[in-house]
Amino acid sequence: MSKVAYYLFVLPLSKLPLWITYRFSDLFFLLLITVFPYRKKVIEGNIARSFPHLSPKEHRKIKRSFYRYFADMLLEGVKNLGISEKELRKRFEIKNPELMEQLYEQNKSVLLVSAHYMNWEWMITGQDLFFPHQAIGIGMPLTSGYWDKKINALRSRFGMKVIHAKIVKDTFNAYLQKGVPTATLVLSDQSPADSAKCYWMTFLHQTTGIIFGAEQLANTYDQAVVFYLPKKIKRGYYEVELQLLTDEPRTLPWGKITETHARLLEQRILEEPGPWLWSHKRWKRTVPDNIPQLKEEQREKFNSLFRTPSPK
Repeated sequence: MSKVAYYLFVLPLSKLPLWITYRFSDLFFLLLITVFPYRKKVIEGNIARSFPHLSPKEHRKIKRSFYRYFADMLLEGVKNLGISEKELRKRFEIKNPELMEQLYEQNKSVLLVSAHYMNWEWMITGQDLFFPHQAIGIGMPLTSGYWDKKINALRSRFGMKVIHAKIVKDTFNAYLQKGVPTATLVLSDQSPADSAKCYWMTFLHQTTGIIFGAEQLANTYDQAVVFYLPKKIKRGYYEVELQLLTDEPRTLPWGKITETHARLLEQRILEEPGPWLWSHKRWKRTVPDNIPQLKEEQREKFNSLFRTPSPK
């Protein structure tokens, strides 16, 4: 069934011109706001808790805006499977690629930290085209083995290497031995797998666990951290301005990298909330009873691994 669906629907749709693809998006949007309100309760709950100062009318406006963006994101994701290199370069522009070029010349590997905001799929597919580093994407396998293999193959067609989270260390070590700088894309706004291993902070007016993986990897492998979020220029056209958070992660205190990229995402969401993935069950993890104690234990463990104790 998966194979039939791919060749009968997904592949032909991915080859259509985007102006036609957006007609399907328009139809999907109408269905979302009328007949099939996808994850309505999750979306409404997330928005209400994140914007407690806004009225129900303003909450509904954000939800409607999300459905509009979500419809486009879904269809652009399908188009991503068949988009050409020429069209991808035209529609997804990096404003300051020289930042990555400078880091590459310094033989510095990079963690590209972003979120599920606007169109994240086109960066995944185009990353190896946009930057001189070997592109790496970390992901979990899809439930369907067929779709997992097919989608990752298409995501990798321009040079991106998609790997499972369990082999990150082996992959990084292999490229280190070869002397090849890498750029690894990390979407750090998902709900963490373990409440005891994430970084707890107030995010969008809620006690929130933030995935600590980017900061952990940056310190383990001494990688630079670059943050970005796509900005929509017009329908089907995006630009990205890269922001260097640090090229010396081991000089920063515990939590600084995570706190910084989470605050940058929060700022963008507050400015333009619609494009964030509100349908994700972002706050499903149980909040620990004693966060201050947990954070102190995390800080001590982190410092014992990555920081030299001060001489007495």
